[in-house]
Amino acid sequence: MVRRVIGFVFREVRGLHQAAYILAAFTFGSQILALLRDRLLAGEFGAGETLDIYYSAFRIPDVMFVLFASALSIYVLIPFITRHQQYSGEANTGRFLTSISNFFIVAYTLLAAIVFIYVPVMVPTIFPGINDTDLLVSVTRILLLQPLFLGISSLFGVVTQISHRFVLYALSPILYNLGIIIGIVLLYPVFGLEGLAYGVVLGALMHMAVQWPLVRKSTMRPTLSLYIRLADVVEVLRSSIPRALTLSLNQIVLLVLVSIAGMMAVGSVSVFQLAFNLQSVPLAVVGMSYSIAAFPTLSYLFTNGDMEKFRHHILIALRHIIFWSVPILVLCIVLRAQLVRVILGSGQFDWSDTRLTAAVFAVFIFSLGAQAVNLLLIRGFYAGNNTSTPLFISIFTAIATLSFAAIGNLFISSSANVSVFLSALLRVEDVVGTEVLFLALSYAAGLILQSLLLLLFMRIRFGLSLRSLYKESWQAGFAALVGGGAAYSALQFFVDGLNTGTFIGIFLQGLLAGIVGVAGVILGYTAVRSRTLIEVCDALERKIFKTDVIKEENSI
Repeated sequence: MVRRVIGFVFREVRGLHQAAYILAAFTFGSQILALLRDRLLAGEFGAGETLDIYYSAFRIPDVMFVLFASALSIYVLIPFITRHQQYSGEANTGRFLTSISNFFIVAYTLLAAIVFIYVPVMVPTIFPGINDTDLLVSVTRILLLQPLFLGISSLFGVVTQISHRFVLYALSPILYNLGIIIGIVLLYPVFGLEGLAYGVVLGALMHMAVQWPLVRKSTMRPTLSLYIRLADVVEVLRSSIPRALTLSLNQIVLLVLVSIAGMMAVGSVSVFQLAFNLQSVPLAVVGMSYSIAAFPTLSYLFTNGDMEKFRHHILIALRHIIFWSVPILVLCIVLRAQLVRVILGSGQFDWSDTRLTAAVFAVFIFSLGAQAVNLLLIRGFYAGNNTSTPLFISIFTAIATLSFAAIGNLFISSSANVSVFLSALLRVEDVVGTEVLFLALSYAAGLILQSLLLLLFMRIRFGLSLRSLYKESWQAGFAALVGGGAAYSALQFFVDGLNTGTFIGIFLQGLLAGIVGVAGVILGYTAVRSRTLIEVCDALERKIFKTDVIKEENSI
C-alpha cells in the first residue's frame, strides 16, 4: 500500500487535461486546508487588530520573495533548462541549476539580513495604522525565513515540473498549509503571535523538503557549494529581471492596498485579506492548475518553433478556463454569505464580520475569470521569450489600480452617495468599515483591465485568434445565468425549512442551493451543446490516476 502511494506521488503525468485535473484536485485539497487555516484564525481572533498585524507582517517578506526569488522561479528557469537539456545535456543542466541556486541563497541571505536590521524603521512608515509596531516587527523578522525556503523549493520545482511529476509538485502547498495549521493549534498557545510565524516557516520548510527525494536522484539536481558561474547568473538575470518585476507588481499593489486598509476601521486588513484568500480558492483550482500544466509544453513548443501548436495549446487552456470560471463566479456571488459564514463564521468572527467579508469577496470574485486568464497569458508570454510586454502591461495596470483606489477614497470623503450605493448594492449599508469595498473594487478593476490588454497583445505578438472563444464565452454566460438563477431560487426556498441561524442550517442551505446551482449550470451547458462539456466529461471518464499519457485534443 505504501509503495503504491509513493508510486502515485512520483508518477510521471503528461497531457494538458490530465495534468490540469490532477493539479486541480490537489490544489483543491490544499485550499481546503487553507480555508481551515483561515477559519481557525478568524475564530481565534475575529476581524481585529491581532489578525491585522499577522496579515500585515506577510507583506514585506512577500514583496521580497516576488522581487528577488521570482527572478529565479520555475517560470523563468524552465525555458533556460529546456534549451540546456537539448544542447548541453542533463549533467551541464545540473551545473547550471547549481550556479543559479547558490547565487539565490547567497544574495537572498544578504538581502534578508539588511531588511532584518531595518525592519523597525520600515514598519511604522509602511503601516502607519498599526499600533503595536514592536509585535509587527518581531513577526515580520521571523517570516523573512519563508522566502528562503520557498525560493529553494521553487528551484526544486524546476526539476519536478521538467520531469512531469505534477502530483509531487502539487503536494507541496498542502504541506505548507498544514505547517500553518500546526502553528495555529500548537505553537500559538506557547509562543503567541510569533508562534503563528513559526508555523508559516515550518510550512515553507515542508514545501521544500517533500520535493528533495526526487531532486536528489535527478542528474539535474542543484548542489549546495561555492560554485557560482557568473555567466549563467547574468544570462538568467538579463532575461528574468523584467519577469521578476512583472510578478512583483501585484504584491506591491497589495502592499499599498493593505497599508491603506490599515488606516481604515480596525479589522479592515483582516476582512480584505480573508476575502482575498477565499477568492484565491477557485482561482488556484482553475487558473493556476491550467497555467502550471500548460507552461512546460508551451516552452517546449516555442523552443521548437511549432507556433501553430503553441497557439492551439493556449486556446485550449483559455476555453477551459472560461468554461469553469464564469459559472463559478456567478455561483460564488449568489452564495457568498453562506460560503463566508460556513468557512469563517466561528468564535470571534461575528455576523457583521461575515457580511462585510462576503461583500468584499463578491467584489474580488467578479474578476475571477480575468485573474485566471492573466495567470495563463503571462506564462504564455514567458514561454515565448517575451518579457517586456507583460511588464509594461503590469506597470500600467498597477498604476491604474492604485489610481482607482485613490479615486475611491476621494469619493468616500467627498460623496456619501457613492459609498451608500455600493454598500446598498451588496447589502452592507448598516455595517461599519464598508470603505474597504473600494480597495477590493480597485483591485478587481485593475485585473480585468490587465486581462483585456494581455489578450490584445497576445493576438498582436503571437497571432492568437480569439474568434473561437466567443461561442465559449456566451455559452458559459448562459450556463452561469441558469445556474445562478437556480441557486438563488433554492436559497429563498430553503429559508423557510431550515434554521439559518445555526451552523448546520446555513451549511445545509448553502449546500443544497449549491447543488441546485451546479445542476443548473450543467443543464445550461447541455442546452447549448457545449463542446467543452463533452471534452471535460470525456477527460474525467479516463483513468487519470492510472494512465501516464493521454491524447491531446485536436480541435479548438
